Amino acid sequence: MYCVRKVTEDLYWVGANDHRLALFENIHPIPRGVSYNSYLLLGEETVLFDTIDWSGCRQLLENIQHLLQGRPLDVLVINHMEPDHGASLEELLLRYPKVKVISTPKAFMLMRQFGYHVDGHELIEVHDGDTLTCGGHNLVFVSAPMVHWPEAMVTLDTTNGALFSADAFGSFIALDGKLFNDEVDFEGDWIDEARRYYTNIVGKYGPHVQVLLKKAAGVLDQIRFICPLHGPVWRSNFAYLLDKYQHWSTYQPEEQAVMIVYASMYGNTESAAQALAAKLVEQGITNTVLYDVSNTHVSYLISEAFRVSHIVFASVTYNLGIYPVMHNFLMDLQALNLQNRTCAVMENGSWAPKAGDLIEQYLDQQLKLMTVLNARVSMASSLRPEQEGELDILAGAIAADMAEG
Repeated sequence: MYCVRKVTEDLYWVGANDHRLALFENIHPIPRGVSYNSYLLLGEETVLFDTIDWSGCRQLLENIQHLLQGRPLDVLVINHMEPDHGASLEELLLRYPKVKVISTPKAFMLMRQFGYHVDGHELIEVHDGDTLTCGGHNLVFVSAPMVHWPEAMVTLDTTNGALFSADAFGSFIALDGKLFNDEVDFEGDWIDEARRYYTNIVGKYGPHVQVLLKKAAGVLDQIRFICPLHGPVWRSNFAYLLDKYQHWSTYQPEEQAVMIVYASMYGNTESAAQALAAKLVEQGITNTVLYDVSNTHVSYLISEAFRVSHIVFASVTYNLGIYPVMHNFLMDLQALNLQNRTCAVMENGSWAPKAGDLIEQYLDQQLKLMTVLNARVSMASSLRPEQEGELDILAGAIAADMAEG
């Protein structure tokens, strides 16, 4: 059964939703599913913008067949060749052998690398700033390398104002009948998953996103719809979306907030982290969140690290080093280029507390522009009642720094 939604005039969403996939890219949990978006233009020529993952190929084909009503598919524009979007390409080529394929030179290289038999079809290479008229619509192609693959581009239809934005402006969560940003409670239900999507998938490439945002700023008055490859189509409140991307891509905190992430073996470090959280809230810092690094998937930790202004790392010492999952979290922060945060350290060790020095060393040497507060809490096995003053000092230092910010 087909399932399509009209975007505007002769443009339709023809994608699919996936609730069966447990891990996006086989690493990130998606308990609320994900959408794979594809868009079909029914103009003088028929134009399909991107394909979808193989898991939704049957749905894509039924949607396209329903709308074409016997017409051929004339043009296929591939903005991004990652398999969750490009995997259905060859099936479309088999069914519509006369279709023209438009994409970047690197995308055609990747098609061949993935084993798709594109040669023998009409292939049209486009570059940054190229224009083409398809189906009575004027298309402008804008390169977007490393957002987040090197072959990516975005396409602006200046006739109807649709920006096909590839993986930019996307989000986890299946659409399930809804399509537009104003059909969902984005701030209430979607923003956390949109942030988790951006920070874990695109987060490393903030400078490249900035280049794309600057290009988009020059044509913002022509954009009426932002059509990403995952998540809702935006037709309103662009300023909100662009503000989020501005913060995330420049690694500026989205909110004045504190994240306490702890690694605890027997509960003593966790107890100290809970006590610190209570003292912060007593000082009026209610935007405080607490996470067990051992029981929280790192994609959620990364998302929160991009959101907050202050991070407290509380870790036991393990084999005279940082607790392994805490160490992994620090490496992921480095890999995704997080910077411009104020940090504090709590350490625990029964005979040789070393984690604090090692965490601070990692923050200083491996991450960029990270400020570490001088107030540190150091425990020997557990936090003693007489150490409560150290918690007060640390909470006070965080509160004072936030007040200055």
